[in-house]
Amino acid sequence: MLLGHMDEKSLQKFYRGKRILITGGLGFIGSTLAKSLINFGAEVTVIDSLIPEYGGNMFNVNGIKDKIKINISDVRDAYSINYMVKGQDILFNLAGTLSHVDSMADPFVDLEINVKSQVYILEACRKNNPAISIVYAGTRNQYGRAQYLPVDERHPIEPTDVNGINCNAGEYYHILYNKIYGIKACSLRLSNTYGPRHQMHHSRQGVLNWFLRQLINGEQIKLFGTGDQIRDVTYIDDVVEAFLLMGASNKVWGEIFNLGGFPVSLKQFVDTAIRVHGKGSYKIVDFPEERQKIEVGDYIANYFKIYRLLGWEPRITLERGIEKTLQYYKKYKKYYW
Repeated sequence: MLLGHMDEKSLQKFYRGKRILITGGLGFIGSTLAKSLINFGAEVTVIDSLIPEYGGNMFNVNGIKDKIKINISDVRDAYSINYMVKGQDILFNLAGTLSHVDSMADPFVDLEINVKSQVYILEACRKNNPAISIVYAGTRNQYGRAQYLPVDERHPIEPTDVNGINCNAGEYYHILYNKIYGIKACSLRLSNTYGPRHQMHHSRQGVLNWFLRQLINGEQIKLFGTGDQIRDVTYIDDVVEAFLLMGASNKVWGEIFNLGGFPVSLKQFVDTAIRVHGKGSYKIVDFPEERQKIEVGDYIANYFKIYRLLGWEPRITLERGIEKTLQYYKKYKKYYW
């Protein structure tokens, strides 16, 4: 199977025996990445605080729990991070808060996790393991409202909320440490990611999976505004492939990359999900005031940079991704509801 410019065999050869650290490793993306790395023969350590509303879930590593090292720790704990980075070859830095609404309600927690803790991590690497490679998980929210579409990496940075500002700061610290201290670091700005192992307790970290929860529950889905807002949706397996390709490349350090998927309106996503599920309905409702103020509008990513350099492009169709996600949550509902 081709994974960008590297086939699966080449990636397996690269990662076999590599010592990998994943912050946020019991969360949605981190746990899925850990499963792929274990299959490639890597030695994986995950850090996660297991703060309930953030998405860490021990069931996410079901099947590989005895094959990885799990450290229940908070990235705000500098002493723990200083110890954990020692001896690691690659750090996939996925720890962070994603909620736009929560960041406005409590900007200090968002600041601590998305900025202060990132400096702790980078300082730990600089002092204890300067040879480590770091792939940082950024977000399309860093751009704010799109001034043109599709959005490339040169688009102006004008976040609409505290989370976007803090994620930019966390990202820039990684690029700075690459330029000044030679720490191999890069950033991957993710779009709207959906799929198995995402937390399903609330919608504040992404509405796509929440829509699927509502379908499974037999509830009517509520679409804010008109439902015509375009999102660039990416299935989790495609996102993980991008991280794997980034970690295995020597061409990415000091660089920022967009990740994209398939641009669809929220209404189109829900219509597809209803068709795949076989039943369901939705209704259009007014935006809640706190969400209307920070709504970013349409977003389509230009991911040509990562395609040109690494050959990455999304492969899982919307229909197939939704089908796999629904199957997973119907089977393991009790671990996520």
